[in-house]
Amino acid sequence: MFRRTFWFTTGVAAGVWATTKVNRKLRQLTPESVAATAANKALEAGHRLKDRAVGFALDVRDNMAQREAELGEALGIDAPVGPELPVPRRHAAIENHNSPKYVDGSTYPTYSYNRNEDH
Repeated sequence: MFRRTFWFTTGVAAGVWATTKVNRKLRQLTPESVAATAANKALEAGHRLKDRAVGFALDVRDNMAQREAELGEALGIDAPVGPELPVPRRHAAIENHNSPKYVDGSTYPTYSYNRNEDH
């Protein structure tokens, strides 16, 4: 009798384990899960690519500054070479309401659908 109970319990445990594994795998293969996994992988690849591009840009900037210093020294120009990049341009946060695209001082722009009007 003890043998039957042991094997019955072993079979139930194996069945529960197998059912859990199969259900987990089925959940991983649903379209939503596959899409989420693909999106996460794409984001990770994008971050890695961005980090490499930033590192490359910093290396190029450092080497450019070093080469400019070498050329300045060779030509006898003692201009200081800074590794700073120029300040990025800022766009206006407020639109100019005196622009011709506003008619009669209205707050909403009116656009013409005529492609040749501005030329």
